[in-house]
Amino acid sequence: MIVLLLVLSIADGVLSQIRYSVPEEADHGTLVGNIAEDLGLDLTKLASRRFQVVPNSRTPYLEVNLETGALLVNENIDREQICKQSATCQLNMEVFLENPLELFRVEIEVVDINDNPPSFPETDITVEISESASPGTRFPLESAFDPDVGSNALRTYDITSNSYFYLDVQTQSDGNKFAELVLEKPLDREQQAAHRYVLTAVDGGQPPRTGTALLVVKVLDSNDNVPVFEQPVYTVSLQEDAPVGTLVIQLNATDLDEGLNGEVVYSFSNHISSRVKDLFSIDPRTGRVEVRAQVDFEESGLFQIFVQAKDLGPNAVPAHCKVLVKVSDVNDNAPEISFSTVTESVSEKAAPGTVIALLSVTDRDAEQNGQVQVEILGDVPFKLKTSFRNYFTIVTDGALDREQADSYSVTVVARDKGSPALAASKSIRVQVSDENDNAPTFTQEAYDVYVTENNVPGAYIHAVTALDPDAGQNSLLGYSILECEIQGMSVKTYVSINEETGYLYALRSFDYEQLKDFSFQVQARDSGGPELSSNATVRVIIVDQNDNPPAVLAPLGRNGTAQEPLPRSAEPGYLVTRIVAMDADDGENARLSYSIQRGNENGMFRMDWRTGELRTARRVSTKRDPHQLYELLVEVRDHGQPPLSSSASVLVVLVDSVAEGRGGAGERGGTAKAKEMTLDLTLILIIALGSVSFIFLLVMIVLAVRCQKDKKLNIYTCLTADCCLGCSACCSRQGRARKKKLSKSDIMLVQSPPVGGAGAPQVPVEESGSFGSHHQNQNYCYQTKHQRAELSYLVDRPRRVNSSAFQEADMVSSKDSGHGDSEQGDSDHDATNRGHSSGTDLFSNCTEECKALGHSDRCWMPSFVASDGRQGPDYRSNLHVPGMDSVPDTERGKGFASSFRVDIPETA
Repeated sequence: MIVLLLVLSIADGVLSQIRYSVPEEADHGTLVGNIAEDLGLDLTKLASRRFQVVPNSRTPYLEVNLETGALLVNENIDREQICKQSATCQLNMEVFLENPLELFRVEIEVVDINDNPPSFPETDITVEISESASPGTRFPLESAFDPDVGSNALRTYDITSNSYFYLDVQTQSDGNKFAELVLEKPLDREQQAAHRYVLTAVDGGQPPRTGTALLVVKVLDSNDNVPVFEQPVYTVSLQEDAPVGTLVIQLNATDLDEGLNGEVVYSFSNHISSRVKDLFSIDPRTGRVEVRAQVDFEESGLFQIFVQAKDLGPNAVPAHCKVLVKVSDVNDNAPEISFSTVTESVSEKAAPGTVIALLSVTDRDAEQNGQVQVEILGDVPFKLKTSFRNYFTIVTDGALDREQADSYSVTVVARDKGSPALAASKSIRVQVSDENDNAPTFTQEAYDVYVTENNVPGAYIHAVTALDPDAGQNSLLGYSILECEIQGMSVKTYVSINEETGYLYALRSFDYEQLKDFSFQVQARDSGGPELSSNATVRVIIVDQNDNPPAVLAPLGRNGTAQEPLPRSAEPGYLVTRIVAMDADDGENARLSYSIQRGNENGMFRMDWRTGELRTARRVSTKRDPHQLYELLVEVRDHGQPPLSSSASVLVVLVDSVAEGRGGAGERGGTAKAKEMTLDLTLILIIALGSVSFIFLLVMIVLAVRCQKDKKLNIYTCLTADCCLGCSACCSRQGRARKKKLSKSDIMLVQSPPVGGAGAPQVPVEESGSFGSHHQNQNYCYQTKHQRAELSYLVDRPRRVNSSAFQEADMVSSKDSGHGDSEQGDSDHDATNRGHSSGTDLFSNCTEECKALGHSDRCWMPSFVASDGRQGPDYRSNLHVPGMDSVPDTERGKGFASSFRVDIPETA
């Protein structure tokens, strides 16, 4: 065996050619060669690089061991069956490796062996020769056929030795041998009518093989003239696409004889091949050679037709000629495209020039008709590169992007140069494999998620979606929440996310009043290698729900009821109070409306539904408003769905004047402070209260100093005459006031003289009230029989009052109304006005000290403790009158006509 190795280098891969030869008839399993070893390939990598045979190049006669690379005979190889009479016989095979692509063309020449002897078409060959034939006349003999080629083909003929004939062996243009029987001396029919010889055909094999036939020469009676062709060899051209019946040549042979001896008939010689008889026909009478079947230039470009002509006379001698038919090629074969290997898929990251497929293009036509041009149709990122001979590679011609096109249909068109040109096309589908070159992308960069407060924990609130244009594993996304803190706690205690779907869930019930919104980031990560990810911001906005009823801030009162005064002289639109409320909700849920639900049946009041101001709707009428007070129920309602409401109870008390109802000013001042809730208003109130207190303190000091300067006699006269009368009148007027249950801490008792005459003096005493409350004067009048003791007691009183006035200054200053007008709001002013308003001026004879101490509600008398230091069981035991220590307790008790009346105004 001869091995010829040829390696060619091409761009973007290696294309190699290796050639082997194998004799025909080799046994099964015969080693032809080892492709891997002969090419220098690494045997250990054949499997990993998928060493294989190109499918369309496989042959049943040979096989390749894909693990070792050995090329073996698989079936009996009969050269004569595979290649017929071709001078060369070759089997082709392509094998290739992947990663990177390497293609190898394997050519196996089948070497002929002399396994076939020459053979004649018939075992008996008969030749008729006229006895008048002259020496030198030639008679063609039927040729023997030897399917072997080359040196094993038919080499010569031989005939049995004789004195009449010899053989002249000639070679045709196609290399075939044929023999002519040459007459060496005249024949005589009368002496020998038939001659028998052994005709032998010998090939050139070693050892040579032969074939024989019996040659019988019949000697005929004389026919003087034989037909004669115009020329021994004719050459004609014939288009391969010539239709059946096309004239090939018109032969003409002439015979000088007359009659039947001169009438010529034509026929094919005996040694013509059977294929010629199939393709051509000859008319016996006219010698017209016509096309009998379709001639194919690709089968054979030249045909030899041997024709003989003989007359119809007795003992006719045939004449022979040869017609060489040259077949002209026409472009009747389109190019043929055959893909040797095709890559199923190519990575979108493949570099330009990556080999996708290897193909071969053939055209059975010749010359221009067999020259082809190959191209790729359409706008695809691929191009053709010429390899060698008729092989081409398809390579990438730019970057690929699977997201734009996941596959391409690549159509290869081959067009020959014939006229008209013929073309063929073939398409392959190239899949673009995905690479993880695209990060996930959220449908929105930021999501606003609205969640109503008081939601159920675990409830679905939203879904985030990310898209990844990659495919397969590279497009499988997983969602997660990036760690951050919200109000000092992990965001993962607030929300969670489904890793597969991107659904967001609330992990707790949200409260709008505590948390109005929060933000966090979600991440989408694919499953490619390496992983790619992207983030999006999610802002959760808590939507307020009407879950908080309004809260009433002002006015504040005792036991949930606020008391407000209303002067009887108030004009319509008079501001009684203002309801101040707050709602912890937001928006419409916090927009409040105010209304009177109960207590305004007679239409005395109207409520501003926006501001909460309670004003009078009309004047106070004695007939329509006989009651001293109004119990109003005010409702505060928000605008939520459903609405929530709260109520406030306001007790409106009718008073004679504005000043009469100012006892509760401190409470309203506190209400105003809570209502405004601002630093500026608080500061203004502090300054106002401080100023009023300071002025009131100065007034008290001036009164105390003036009282010290008054004479004792004037004091006594005033007290014994007018003042008691004024006290009585005062007491009688206050009897109409509303009663109040008193405690010991609410009153102070002082002693008055024993009951005497009608002019006995009375001492007014004030109840010590709490800060900010509204009180009327509480008067206690005591009468005694001992004027001397009373005089001594009253003489000492100015000093006691003067010494205690400074101690009471702070407490008394707090009785300012809170409105900055202590003169109009204090009880001093009220008592003075009441005194002047009476029909008789009870204090016209009083001195200034009497006026200061006798009818002022600022006067008070200190309690006295017994000389033994013990507290008496009765308040009367706590009285001390100078000069009366010797009076027994029993008599003292009898000597006092103690009576008192307590008048308490209506308070909250």
